[in-house]
Amino acid sequence: MTVWIVSRHPGALEWLRRQGITGREVAHLDLGQVAAGDKVVGTLPISMVAELCALGACYYHLELNLLREQRGRELSADELDAAGARLVPYEARRVEDA
Repeated sequence: MTVWIVSRHPGALEWLRRQGITGREVAHLDLGQVAAGDKVVGTLPISMVAELCALGACYYHLELNLLREQRGRELSADELDAAGARLVPYEARRVEDA
């Protein structure tokens, strides 16, 4: 089982380390490398989350409550804490058109 940490943000990576979350850090996830039972941590688009779940991987989304002025800039680990950062498990699946 591999833990994939998908982020290009130094503050998010530091925040995860402070939470004791370690693993393979990548800026972009190659779905071809993910196996059933793997854990993936990040802020991925729903279509990719659905693909991960179809592969049998578990997805944990880094959620936080940002103020308008915080959007679009790099945040430190301390700022992520202040924004209530947390990891939330999600499952998703693609539904074919009816």
